[in-house]
Amino acid sequence: MYYFLKNRKIADFSNGDVAVDQYHQYSDDIQLMKDMGLDAYRFSIAWSRIFPNGSGEVNQAGIDHYNKLINALLAKGIEPYVTLYHWDLPQAIEDNYNGWLSPKIITDFAIYAETCFKNFGDRVKHWITFNEPHTFAIQGYDVGLQAPGRCSILLHLFCRAGNSGTEPYIVAHNVLLSHATVANIYRKKYKSKQHGSVGIAFDVMWYEPATNSTEDIEATQRAQDFQFGWFMDPLFFGDYPSSMRNRAGSRLPRFSNAEAALVKGSLDFVGINHYTTYYAKNNSTNLIGNLLNDTLADSGAITLPFRNGKAIGDRASSIWLYIVPHGIRSLMNYIKHKYGNPPVIITENGMDDSNDPFKSIKDALKDEKRIKYHNDYLLNLLASIKEDGCNVRGYFAWSLLDNWEWAAGYTSRFGLFFVDYKDKLKRYPKDSVQWFKNFLTST
Repeated sequence: MYYFLKNRKIADFSNGDVAVDQYHQYSDDIQLMKDMGLDAYRFSIAWSRIFPNGSGEVNQAGIDHYNKLINALLAKGIEPYVTLYHWDLPQAIEDNYNGWLSPKIITDFAIYAETCFKNFGDRVKHWITFNEPHTFAIQGYDVGLQAPGRCSILLHLFCRAGNSGTEPYIVAHNVLLSHATVANIYRKKYKSKQHGSVGIAFDVMWYEPATNSTEDIEATQRAQDFQFGWFMDPLFFGDYPSSMRNRAGSRLPRFSNAEAALVKGSLDFVGINHYTTYYAKNNSTNLIGNLLNDTLADSGAITLPFRNGKAIGDRASSIWLYIVPHGIRSLMNYIKHKYGNPPVIITENGMDDSNDPFKSIKDALKDEKRIKYHNDYLLNLLASIKEDGCNVRGYFAWSLLDNWEWAAGYTSRFGLFFVDYKDKLKRYPKDSVQWFKNFLTST
C-alpha cells in the first residue's frame, strides 16, 4: 500500500552510537533493525570524536569507531545516513572564537566534514551537514535554553551574555555558509567517485492561520519564513525571505554575490523533521517585542496549539507535541509549490509516551497511540505523493530506542523499543515494532 517506501524501509537511530559505545551493543541493536525489516539507519558523528580540539590532529580511535559502525550496518544490508553536526560543538572551538558566532568556524567545519568524506565516503552515500540549525540558533542564542546558553531577552534575566536580536541571525548565516562550503567541496572532489548526496535536516512545524483574517494569514506566512524560509530561501533563491529583510533590517547579515551563488542550489535533498502543527496569529501588540527583542518579536507572529480554548489535536506526552496528521501533507505541498518540488526525506517523525514510574513494562509496551500516529501520518504522506505529486523519497521514524530527549531527559519515551533504564538498558519491543514489521512486509 505504501509504495513510496518500497526498498526504503527506514528507522532513525541517531541516539544509538552516543549512548552505547561498545561494538557488541550496537551490533545487537542493528540486528533489531534487521529483524524489523529496516534498511536504513540515521546516526550522527560527533565532531569531537574526530577532532577532540575541533581541528588539528585527527583522533584515529574515533575514525575506527565509526568505521566499525558503518561496516556493521552494511553487513546487515542497512544503509547509513550520516549527520555531521547534531549540536555537539567541540569545547575548544567555543573557547577559542565563540563557535558559530565567528566565520572562522566555516574553515574548521569544512576540514572536519572533508575528513569524514575521505574516511567514510566510500560507503556513506547520504550526508546531512546539520540537524535542525533553526533549533540550535534559537535555543542556543535567542532564548538561551541550550548550549552555549546566550540570550538578552528580559534584560539578560536568564543569560549573562548574548544578544537575542542579532546572534541567532549571525549563527544561521555561518551555518548556511558552512553547509555551502562543504557541499561545494563534496561536489568538486568526491561526488564523481563516491556518488553521494548532501542535504540538511530542518525542524519544521506546519502553521495554520488562527482565523481567516488577512492579518493572521500574513502572520502565518511570516511564522514559516522565520522558521523554515530562513534557511530554505537562501538555499533555493540566494537570499533570506523579504519578510525577514523588512523586519530584521540591518541585523540580518547579507550575502555577497559570491556567497549567494555558493549557497544557492547547494542542497541535493531536503531533510524534514516534522512532528506537529500549530495555529499562527498576528501579534497586534508591542508587548512581546518590548519584552523579548528577538527573532520571535521580529516575526510579528504568535504560534500556539490552541484556538478559542480548544487544542489543535490530541497531545502526546511532550507539552509541545500535538497530533495533527494532515499537517505533514500540507507541509509537503508547501515545499513542492514554493521550492520547485525538490527531493524530500522525512528525517524524523514520531511521538512520545511519558516515563511513568508506576506503569509496568508490560503496560508500557502497549503503545496504540503511537501506532495510530505513524499510521495516520504515513497515510497523509502517501497522499502527498500519490495524489499531489510531492517528491518524497523516504521516511525515518524517531526513534528506534527510548533515549535521553534533551531538556526532557528520560521523562520522555519516543522509542519503538522500550529501554529499561533500571536494568542494564535492556530493550523490549513495544506493540509498534510488530506494527512496523507488518507494515514493511506489506509494502
